[in-house]
Amino acid sequence: MKQDLILLGRVLSFSASPFDAAGPEAAVEQHEAIALRGGKIVALGSRAALTKALPEAEIVDHGNKLIIPGFVDAHVHYPQTAIIASWGKRLIDWLNTYTFPEEMRFGDAGYAAEIAARYLDLTTACGTTTVASYCTIHPESVEALFQAAQARGQRVVAGKTCMDRNAPEGLRDTPQSAHDDSAALIQRWHGVDRITYAITPRFSPTSTPEQLDALGALWAAHPTCLMQTHLSEQLDEIEWVRSLYPEARDYLDTYERFGLLGEGAIFGHAIHMEPRERDRLRETRASLIHCPTSNTFIGSGLFDMQGLIHEGQRIGLATDTGGGSSFSMLRTMAAAYEVAQLRGTPLHAAQLLWLATQGSATALGLRDKVGNLAVGMEADLLVLNLASTPAIAQRANRATDLWEALFPTLMMGDDRAISEVRINGRKAH
Repeated sequence: MKQDLILLGRVLSFSASPFDAAGPEAAVEQHEAIALRGGKIVALGSRAALTKALPEAEIVDHGNKLIIPGFVDAHVHYPQTAIIASWGKRLIDWLNTYTFPEEMRFGDAGYAAEIAARYLDLTTACGTTTVASYCTIHPESVEALFQAAQARGQRVVAGKTCMDRNAPEGLRDTPQSAHDDSAALIQRWHGVDRITYAITPRFSPTSTPEQLDALGALWAAHPTCLMQTHLSEQLDEIEWVRSLYPEARDYLDTYERFGLLGEGAIFGHAIHMEPRERDRLRETRASLIHCPTSNTFIGSGLFDMQGLIHEGQRIGLATDTGGGSSFSMLRTMAAAYEVAQLRGTPLHAAQLLWLATQGSATALGLRDKVGNLAVGMEADLLVLNLASTPAIAQRANRATDLWEALFPTLMMGDDRAISEVRINGRKAH
């Protein structure tokens, strides 16, 4: 059996952020071939150079298709898989009507395993190779996702969601049990294979100060873990936080005062923020995750991509399934473009692709592992067909450069555009 694999096609690799480079296109290098060995990328270059250097390698020719990094979805709720695209609610009603009743089911290890496998199947088919997911309060829900990912060799970030108030009785833990259950899961899973644990208070309204304090202490004891939660998603949510934490300077302060702010902190949504919050997020090198399909589907607001990027914030991109209305990062990129247009700052195709790959990987502290195609990186990648439907093909055929050819797929593409997915070097789709 041949150990080396060479994939031929139009290989895209980021040399810089397209938001920082002189022009977005200048941040991207193009190659003719990429070589994989043992789950890692070992070479990029011309077809002639790689086939000469690795004469015994298996060769797979993808013709004119793009070979790009696997998508990194930086904020999801895998337990909401079965309730995606549920009608007519805003955030608080969404949780009470759809989310909490569904999450009650995840104390059943069998059901959790079924949904975890379904979720990873659906997202892999869409080209997503890394996810950062909330689970439920049940340790069984965390075990199910980690076991499913481990069996696939997949990189995931996840954690037990912690809530000790403003949730149904069957979905509440306590400050002590949240700490102890999370600590046990960290001990069992964090750093095993391709798994990263994220300490996960759902958001301030569903945690008492005592619980946030316990989780802050847990993060201080395990600083290589991430910490993920929600921030400033909707205006009525912010008012609710003010009523629950009257002493706090702002929403972010409800986390900051308990040690839940710093590098490795991942805040989903972050739409309606105060100047102090923006300053502190930048100063502490925390990450903000843009969830455009969710923000429009649930009616939350328009993320200030241009302003936050200009400030130097770390930003990733996410589907936020099931509040988000699609498992596809292609659809998510299209929504991010539409939101940016509404704010008067359209995003270039290179910027959208970077957000869905290296931007999200950087936000999750995984920049040196996934999200780009470079020597030494983990071999998570996908092959993208730029003519997957007649409508896309007829538009791409008129393109005068790569970016004009790619843009119709970012706007109109779906799982039909995903020709192949490799996770850890192995074909997964």
